[in-house]
Amino acid sequence: MHDALIEARDLGRSYHNGREQISVLRGLSLELRRGEAVAVIGPSGSGKSTLLNLLNGLLAPDAGLLRVFGRAHSELDDNAWAELRRTRIATLFQDGNLIPTLTVTRNIAFRAGLAGLQRHDGEALLERLGIADTAQRYPDQLSGGQRQRAALACAFVMQPQLMLADEPTGSLDYATAQRVAPLFFEAIRERGLGALIVTHNPELAQRCDRILELREGALHPWDSAASS
Repeated sequence: MHDALIEARDLGRSYHNGREQISVLRGLSLELRRGEAVAVIGPSGSGKSTLLNLLNGLLAPDAGLLRVFGRAHSELDDNAWAELRRTRIATLFQDGNLIPTLTVTRNIAFRAGLAGLQRHDGEALLERLGIADTAQRYPDQLSGGQRQRAALACAFVMQPQLMLADEPTGSLDYATAQRVAPLFFEAIRERGLGALIVTHNPELAQRCDRILELREGALHPWDSAASS
């Protein structure tokens, strides 16, 4: 069985600012396989968020080939992408993206329900992430770090095959990040999913199987010697 979750070849994406066309991604290629965690690093404005939104179907490429779960982007309409985001692709945003009118427990149950799961391990996930005591709180009653961990629980509870994460430990203090990061990767390994992780945190990046640097619109193997 072909185990590539993402195959991208020569992807391009531009924006228009008035009459000016701004090229963000050009000639970008990527392959991500099941059970693999890949970190993407790069300066702010280099196109990392644009890349994530191409891979979860919120944006369409202007050029190149993109396959997700073996299906070409051109074969997937809005409904097909929405179904993938409900059931197979989990995207972790920096702001947590929790529903403000639901408690943490109900956010988790809602996310599991969207994925078609009647039973879930949300309670155990909260326990492992160290926020079991927040289960009946609302998002505005949580700290930034608690919201991010609750979002992690929502992402894993849907049992995705592909995780797209934008700074998954960015809102955590150093001690909490050191405790949560191993749990994050442990869950990835246990569940055999593929993960693409955008981060500025070198320690988090080095836990991944590969580190790629996004520069001049394309991905390149990270040269640790050049950056030190």
